[in-house]
Amino acid sequence: MKKLILATAIATTFCAGIAHAEDVKPDNEVSFNASIVSDYRYRGISQSRLQPALQGGADYTNNPTGFYAGTWLSTIKWISDTPGGSGNVEWDLYGGKRGEIVKDVSYDVGLLSYVYAGNGLNPSANTTEIYGQLGYGPVYAKYSYSLTDLFGFADSKNSGYLDIGANFDVENGFTINLHAGHQTVKNSSAFSYTDWKVGVTKDFGVLTGALAVIGTNTSNYVGPAPDSKNLGKTALVLSISKTF
Repeated sequence: MKKLILATAIATTFCAGIAHAEDVKPDNEVSFNASIVSDYRYRGISQSRLQPALQGGADYTNNPTGFYAGTWLSTIKWISDTPGGSGNVEWDLYGGKRGEIVKDVSYDVGLLSYVYAGNGLNPSANTTEIYGQLGYGPVYAKYSYSLTDLFGFADSKNSGYLDIGANFDVENGFTINLHAGHQTVKNSSAFSYTDWKVGVTKDFGVLTGALAVIGTNTSNYVGPAPDSKNLGKTALVLSISKTF
């Protein structure tokens, strides 16, 4: 009996050590991601003319400090659909710092640049924003502030976007995604609007799937003639992604 107790104690200690080792993150982490979406929606507005898009990126995180940097790309259509515009790729570059203020209260601050190489628009579509986010458990509030003209709108520097949302983990790898946002376009109030999303994400292990209903209260963002489709109309959006 004593031998059995000793063996059980050793096994328990060994397994606990393995579990603890798995919980400890390395100082430096690099990850990659790839996805396909039925419609690339950003802040509720379709960037791909209500059509599918291919996306992918890479992220670096220094876990002891919380500093991170990354890059992400997506196919788009809105630049070439704009008179005088050229290009079909969005390239994002970002970096910042995230961490915890007190237990369950998180923060995230950083800088994000959206690059549309050779877009040919005047003002340029290239945009840089700073952002700050506070979170409490699954709930967050984030504000982004443009340091340049916003996505080609003239005299729109200092525009802002408020993003409030929550991601609730439920059983069997499902996550409920809720979001509401408001984009203010300085000196172009007709293009200011509110957007929203209700969705669900499922982790399948190898892949992650997401399904969401996304909409806005604006009809001022339209695709090219002759269809002139409302790019902010309510729609069901499906995505499949993988992180590795």
